[in-house]
Amino acid sequence: MIEDEPWDIDGDADGEFDDLPEGEDSQLEWWDFDDRAEMIDAIAGDVAFIIESALDARGEALLALPVGDDVMPVLEALAEKQIKWKYVTIIPTDDYLVPVDDPRSHVKALAQLFLTRGARVLPIATENEDYHLAGGAADARLQDLKWPPDLVWLGMGDDGSTAGLVESADLEQALDGPKEKRAVGLLPDDGDTPLVTITKAAICDARTVLVQLNGAGAQMSLEQAIEEGAKSMSPIGRIFADLAVPVDIYVEN
Repeated sequence: MIEDEPWDIDGDADGEFDDLPEGEDSQLEWWDFDDRAEMIDAIAGDVAFIIESALDARGEALLALPVGDDVMPVLEALAEKQIKWKYVTIIPTDDYLVPVDDPRSHVKALAQLFLTRGARVLPIATENEDYHLAGGAADARLQDLKWPPDLVWLGMGDDGSTAGLVESADLEQALDGPKEKRAVGLLPDDGDTPLVTITKAAICDARTVLVQLNGAGAQMSLEQAIEEGAKSMSPIGRIFADLAVPVDIYVEN
């Protein structure tokens, strides 16, 4: 059953570079693209390099990947890379509490791409009506993994949400809960389907963070959120306030 076991089969970037005015010690790098195909190739190539570097250094790699319309073409390009996928473990950054055959299931989308390549695809969500219990089960599952992730890949909503960190009565637990907690369950305020998401602490643990944005407006919103820092009203701004690892931000104009 997918609730209890991981899915397992044995079997440099183009673009214009800008720095935010964060000082000489900044680890933020911005990459702007006018051509979507170039951006897809650049991100897929850079993620493949991160994976290969992890395999060379530790013999394995752990990735937390998003699912959505903007990222799917990049994930498809990444899946075509000649990588020793059987040494790669993939988890979704967030997932809905739905059956794994549901079209909304993020782990299903990732498995369809990477399971056939030989990667280990690990679900974090369970089909559980109690999202608090589902979050606890997800955290326990992630505690069993060799931490930290080599990459956490993020998108950003219009409201500054990212991964599954959306407006919810439980959002503060995800953003400022215990540092050792890696996943929580949330019930979105908009009444959408309950979900499980990795926490801010889990994101900040990553060796590398990648952010993919769509449009200059999204870039301006992220720049403002970063400037606001820990006082930001947006989840992604509060995440960036505590990030101390290399971050690559890709913007499709």
